Amino acid sequence: MAGVGSAVRRLYLSVYNWVVFFGWAQVLYYAVLALRETGHEAVYAAVERPLQLAQTAAIMEILHGLVGLVRSPVSATLPQIGSRLFLTWGVLWSFPETQSHILVSSLVISWSITETIRYSFFGMKEAFGSAPSWLLWLRYSTFMLLYPTGITSEVGLIYIALPYMKASEKYCLRMPNKWNFSYDYYYSSLLALLIYVPGSPHMYRYMLSQRKKALSKAKAA
Repeated sequence: MAGVGSAVRRLYLSVYNWVVFFGWAQVLYYAVLALRETGHEAVYAAVERPLQLAQTAAIMEILHGLVGLVRSPVSATLPQIGSRLFLTWGVLWSFPETQSHILVSSLVISWSITETIRYSFFGMKEAFGSAPSWLLWLRYSTFMLLYPTGITSEVGLIYIALPYMKASEKYCLRMPNKWNFSYDYYYSSLLALLIYVPGSPHMYRYMLSQRKKALSKAKAA
């Protein structure tokens, strides 16, 4: 029974990783196509739906960690996925004024290259038991460039959206109300922006340690 359970787990994770890989490959393709044919102003419109689907599918990775399907710690997965969902839905989709900014292009390109590499790597591992050494190197090296460009784009887009958040009061709850509770989306987003200051270097150091561990293990093998 243990063998059957392991095979079902591997089949599920393989299908999951390849499906999301194709989603991100679609995002990358449409983004590059829009940049070449129209310009950065058209990138968001070209990738909106596949971006939303591919990024929202990452919620499953939190569940995978919680139930023990994967070894990735939820403490590392949750902040990264949470911040991306916030950008995808809470900034870009919620505030169309941000959608034509050039930082959307750098964000989408950074995310999609990172994720096509990552999901194909794990898809290969689950389907075949291992991944090629070149893909392993890409998985644990490209973040050194793409993480800073992605984070810079995230921070920039949140900052750009702040005036629109404040003016529109979208997602805000004002007193008085029957819950006797107030909430301001603008200040929550400002807090999220401030968390990037200590959070980004911490995550970068964590990924560097993972890179060292993974490449050392591959070299020893």
